[in-house]
Amino acid sequence: MENKQQILIVEDEEKIARLLEIELTYEGYETKKVYDGYEGFAAIQSQEWDLILLDVMLPGISGIEILRRTRSIPSDVPVILLTAKDAIEDKVAGLDLGANDYVTKPFQMEELLARVRAHLRQRYKGHADGEQSIDWLQFKEIKVSEETREVFHGEHEVSLTPREFDLLVYLMQHIRIVLNREQLLNRVWGFDYIGDTNVVDVYIRYLRNKIDKPFGTKYIQTVRGVGYVLKDEQ
Repeated sequence: MENKQQILIVEDEEKIARLLEIELTYEGYETKKVYDGYEGFAAIQSQEWDLILLDVMLPGISGIEILRRTRSIPSDVPVILLTAKDAIEDKVAGLDLGANDYVTKPFQMEELLARVRAHLRQRYKGHADGEQSIDWLQFKEIKVSEETREVFHGEHEVSLTPREFDLLVYLMQHIRIVLNREQLLNRVWGFDYIGDTNVVDVYIRYLRNKIDKPFGTKYIQTVRGVGYVLKDEQ
């Protein structure tokens, strides 16, 4: 008999937690729901989960703190944050700490279930007979795995923050295509990002300092008045 994928629900609003439990169970998942931060982190430590739905506003300790502790274990379990509509800071903090996604309350159940399926597919894509086949994005000497979040320049592994990683992935998905700041903001920071668009320039500089400069390459290029592009050196 096939083992069901196990999802942990950390949500203090009992009606929402119960609704998630019912819908996920109907979809064929096994679930456990807990209602406060301390209990949530204890549940994360108690076993290996396939995915976690994590409310940001919790009694005890916050969802952001639970996420920080989870990633420091370390754990690569997919985490989808459940956030308030106007909680921009929580979304940004969560993504920076390694959240895989977020859904804004009130959410459409169909959308949340689709995101759950997508992250579970991504996590277990390529498993065959207990072994994982990793797909790589590659450009020149740069190689990136979205599944393992590994980055290499030639034989050298490069350490990136979650935001730097997402920015590099988007550039590598659009090789030789010039991307403007708005496109990069929408994809990497989110459509509802409110802040200085110069953040794109700052993170491009961070990325160049890790991907290009140490290796003497100039693949991440500026197109003046437009944006940025990943392409062959000129």
